Amino acid sequence: MAAYKLNPDSWVDLYADYLFNYAIARVSDAEIAKDLVQETFFAGLNSAKNYKGDAAERTWLIAILKRKVIDHYRKINSNKGKAEVRINYNASSESEGDWLEEQVADPFSKDGDNTIENEELGLAIEECISKLPKKQSLVFKMKTIQGMSTEDICNELGINPSNLWVMIHRARTSLMGCMNQTWF
Repeated sequence: MAAYKLNPDSWVDLYADYLFNYAIARVSDAEIAKDLVQETFFAGLNSAKNYKGDAAERTWLIAILKRKVIDHYRKINSNKGKAEVRINYNASSESEGDWLEEQVADPFSKDGDNTIENEELGLAIEECISKLPKKQSLVFKMKTIQGMSTEDICNELGINPSNLWVMIHRARTSLMGCMNQTWF
C-alpha cells in the first residue's frame, strides 16, 4: 500500500477556489470554469488508485484540470486548445511558488513537448501582461500566477476584496483582448 493517501473529502474546501481561479483565468467563463473543476474532482476520484504521491495533492489536481481545460478547447475546435499556456519563470527570482505547469509531467501527452510554441505563447502572455496598468498587472500576477490568497494580497496592497476582484476581472478581460489580437 502506498505511503501517500489522497483525502477527497477535503478537496472542495481546500482546493475548489484555487482550481476555479486557475480555470477561470484560462476559459473566462464562470460556468465553464465551475464545470471543469467539477470534472477535475470526478476524474481525480476515478484515478485516485493511480496516485503515487510523487506530487502534492493540489499539484496532482492541477495537472488533471490542465488537461480538462485543453480538452475543453479541443472540443470546441479552438486554436487555444492546441497550445498549453506556460510562462517561463526565472528560478533565481525572489518569487517562489508551486509553478505547477513546470513541475507536473503530462502523462497523457501523445506528442512531444511543443517547446517553441509554448515559448512563443509565454512571450505573448508576458507582453500582454506588461501592457496592463501597473497595479492590475501586479494584482493579476499575485493572484493568478503566484496563487496568493485574497487576504494576503489585500493586506499587502491596502485594498479591499471587491477592488481586488474588479482589478483581476479587468486584467483578464484586457489579457483576453490582447491575446486574441496577438496570438489567436
